[in-house]
Amino acid sequence: MKLTPRKINLFNLVKLPAVFFTGIRVKEISSTHCKVAVRHRWINQNPFKSMFWAVQGMAAELTTGALVLMKIEESGRKISMLVANNKASFTKKATGKITFVCEDGDKIEAAIQRAIETNEGQTFWMTSIGTNSAGVVVSTFDFEWSVKVKN
Repeated sequence: MKLTPRKINLFNLVKLPAVFFTGIRVKEISSTHCKVAVRHRWINQNPFKSMFWAVQGMAAELTTGALVLMKIEESGRKISMLVANNKASFTKKATGKITFVCEDGDKIEAAIQRAIETNEGQTFWMTSIGTNSAGVVVSTFDFEWSVKVKN
């Protein structure tokens, strides 16, 4: 099954309602990149009149996780995936439409291949950068993903 923005967004409605109801939507996905957008609204704001950091984190994680999920499906193997670690930096107030992009899709295949060959878990880092409508970076998230072949 080919992953599309529509399929991922419907999945989020059913399985990850916090993602869906805070307005996070996948806009593009390919083998190398994923783009997710979220607009600052009442439901996802903090007391400082900007987007809550956790909403930004969900959007950023979705850009990386969707790519990992796509590569796992392409492998045809049963592989578990888990965020092992993450870090974030915030450089500007997140207001308006924030777009997160991850372009690290090429890092995943090698880790999955090593996991299949060695039957050991593998980890790798992926970055998602959030920008506002003016193109200014508002936050950067790094996620360490772990993949392991299920026996």
